[in-house]
Amino acid sequence: MKFSNEIDIFINDYVKDLNSGTAAIFAGAGLSVPAGYVNWAELMSEIATDLGLDLNVEKDLVSMAQFHVNENQNRTKINRKILEEFTEDVRETENHKIISRLPISSIWTTNYDKLIEKSFEKEHMVVDLKVNINQLLNTKPKRDIVLYKMHGDVEFPNDAIITKEQYEHYHQTHEPFVNALSGELTTKTFLFIGFSFNDPNLDYVLSRLNFRFRQQQRQHYCFVKTPQIGDYNISDQASLDYNVRKQNLIINDLKRYGIKALRIDSYSEITEVLKEIEKRYKKQTIFISGSAETYSPFDRNQSLGFIHNISKKVIEHDYRIVNGFGWGIGSSVINGSLEAIFSNPKRYSESQLIMKPFPQFETGGKKLFEMWEEYRQNMISKCGISVFVFGNKDVSGKNEIANGVIREFEISHEQNCICIPIGLTGYAALEIYNIISKEPEKYYDKPDKVMSFLEILATSSTSFEEALVILEKLLKELKKQ
Repeated sequence: MKFSNEIDIFINDYVKDLNSGTAAIFAGAGLSVPAGYVNWAELMSEIATDLGLDLNVEKDLVSMAQFHVNENQNRTKINRKILEEFTEDVRETENHKIISRLPISSIWTTNYDKLIEKSFEKEHMVVDLKVNINQLLNTKPKRDIVLYKMHGDVEFPNDAIITKEQYEHYHQTHEPFVNALSGELTTKTFLFIGFSFNDPNLDYVLSRLNFRFRQQQRQHYCFVKTPQIGDYNISDQASLDYNVRKQNLIINDLKRYGIKALRIDSYSEITEVLKEIEKRYKKQTIFISGSAETYSPFDRNQSLGFIHNISKKVIEHDYRIVNGFGWGIGSSVINGSLEAIFSNPKRYSESQLIMKPFPQFETGGKKLFEMWEEYRQNMISKCGISVFVFGNKDVSGKNEIANGVIREFEISHEQNCICIPIGLTGYAALEIYNIISKEPEKYYDKPDKVMSFLEILATSSTSFEEALVILEKLLKELKKQ
């Protein structure tokens, strides 16, 4: 999908924040509605009926909740509605799934449902949930993501922030949440998804940050759908013109808070943008696949030096490396990566090297080949580029193509990784090149620009030094795509 220049720039900048660990998300009701949960208006429809009010006329839903409590001197029915509407077992949306795969440092939400934490748990992530003030005081061990549910959780309906009185007193009753959000808005880049910006709590925080840091605001982003005839309350050109005018005023007002609006024509575009964010982030991680019982016809030391230099160059170009410690390959990957990291520890980090040695014994009732398959799937799912070198093994004294390397190629393709076989090293790497060369359009968005490099990398007369230069040029080309 081709994005506007504005969104394309945002994606690149947000990926940088992901890489630096400073990306955050603020999720509103719009994130959960596509999964089947109600929005605010639907939640309050029965409450409005009880009060004899018309939702088509009344827009202040917070006051409506307060009116109901005033009339009944309790919030029993509101609590029951929250339980009825948000305990239904629904599946996460594609947006939830993508978000849970991104290295988001924290998520804030006004939603009561459990979809966000369920999505991260399915990715085997440890969620540190913050619903009440006591939870803010504690840190969950080995946490991967902090989830702030600033308006409460469906499990505690009586504490859910919903009435006008609760909103009025929020900065006093939940001051630690306000302070925490203020801190995060000044140190992290937020992407607001499914949020309408009519929440008084957020207004309270944003207005004070605007007053305090007017000249040094952090840049944040939000999605805004362009009004169209057929949308709610837009039936003709006059109502469309009115809504466009009002939206432009709102967008301009958001600039006061450092929030840049990203215009989209349909909500499905949000999913496409999130997919592209994930794709570009993963392209910064390279999986090095290979094994070598023999390096023939090359000299062993020269071959190990070649792999060493590949790893070194990858780190120096600010990529991360994932490697399964393949036989005859893994040690050189480690050495090359660490040489680059230790040569300039202020620029490079040990976090750029991720080693995943394969399990060697059957455990948990699973066969070893089943464990290896799961292991490969998990490793490669973190990457956007796969590089293949050599790929042979000893079978009864004979050298054969390593079927594990071939399988890693198949998984890489299934998971939309960009595959780079260094065919001149022979064996599985050459076979992978031969497979790709028959249908390059099946493997690359711009096959012509990639295949010209792969052809040189597959030519036996290409030296290791020349191959290293070509690989660097190819990686630079891929960064442009």
